[in-house]
Amino acid sequence: MDDSDAGTGQAGQAAPSRRKDARRNQKALLDAAAAVFVASGVDAPVRDIAAEAGVGLGTIYRHFPTRADLIIGVYRHQVDACADAGPALLATSPSPHSALGQWIDLFVDFLVTKHGLAAVLQADKTGFEALHAYFLDRLVPVCTELLEAATAAGEIRSDIDAYQLMRGVGNLCVGADSDPRYDARRMVELLIAGLRRPQH
Repeated sequence: MDDSDAGTGQAGQAAPSRRKDARRNQKALLDAAAAVFVASGVDAPVRDIAAEAGVGLGTIYRHFPTRADLIIGVYRHQVDACADAGPALLATSPSPHSALGQWIDLFVDFLVTKHGLAAVLQADKTGFEALHAYFLDRLVPVCTELLEAATAAGEIRSDIDAYQLMRGVGNLCVGADSDPRYDARRMVELLIAGLRRPQH
């Protein structure tokens, strides 16, 4: 093997490593943006997000040239995290019903804490519809998998549709962040308890 082959091999190994670093940096940036949006709303200064992420403003603008790009990035990132949690919970929870309950908790967190991310994007109808489709494409199959596992284990009734359940949870979460007397999580807990198969 000559020197040029060796150089190519090292460059080839470096590229996936750089891509991995870039993905990790982008994830840290999106986590930081999500935290700032929850604390201060979606109009929070970009410099606050940069400080939270420990990066320069240029890094944020390189990844997300506009605030809408950043909001879309955070929204998709949170949807992905919620989707990825389903199979992980199913593998580690004491029962499928327990996994379902924990996943619904995460789903409620997503719905309640996204603080107007989707609302901000509704002005762009096409973009919003694409995001909503992404939300459904990623999360409905995960919820379906959890429901099917709990049904197969004989823990819950078999006549539950994932989309309807998610829609019901979503409706229970509406306005939760603007009314301190309303406990959306408690209402969702009652809904999930109601899925239990009646014991004879």
